[in-house]
Amino acid sequence: MKRVLVLFAHPSIDRSEVNVELLRASRDHEGVTVVDLYAEYPDYRIDIDREQERLRDHDVVVFMSPLYWYSTPAILKEWQDLVLEYGFAYGHEGTALRDKLLLCALTAGGPEKAYRTEGFNHYTIRELLRPIEQTATMCGMRFVAPFILFSARTAHEESRVRSHVADWVRLIEALQRDTLDLEAAARAPTLNPMIDARDAGDPA
Repeated sequence: MKRVLVLFAHPSIDRSEVNVELLRASRDHEGVTVVDLYAEYPDYRIDIDREQERLRDHDVVVFMSPLYWYSTPAILKEWQDLVLEYGFAYGHEGTALRDKLLLCALTAGGPEKAYRTEGFNHYTIRELLRPIEQTATMCGMRFVAPFILFSARTAHEESRVRSHVADWVRLIEALQRDTLDLEAAARAPTLNPMIDARDAGDPA
């Protein structure tokens, strides 16, 4: 079974309707380590050695957060800046993360149609995540499409949260069992359409 590390970043968790449910589902899942970065490092004093050891101990790394100004919340960027050091994550001797998997589990306030070339935001989610994808490449990691909930602000009232969380659990199981088609996942716009019972390794 692959070991999954979820790095959770939400600066206003008490106002969350979707991410808090994803957090709970991740914590409840066997074989998943969850780090709530804002809770663990309220002063932003990130323990680099501890975080690097966590990375060594896991096969799959997940950045879980809302999409903030087309990027991650601040503490997740701080985590990247400090933890992904030369000589550890990249460089001639920086091979600790080689062949590990990196993906983003995101929520976006806008609808999916807003994240298109002709849409309100002018760029797709994959295009907006290129800095993270290139970070993965620099670190020798495999980057796959994001798992995302669009129109997250209305998801609760539209009764879409439960099914999204269930899909997330199925994705975790697929990652743990290594049943996800990684080649297809690397090319896909998002992972969501790929998640079904077959991907999770469940019986037909």
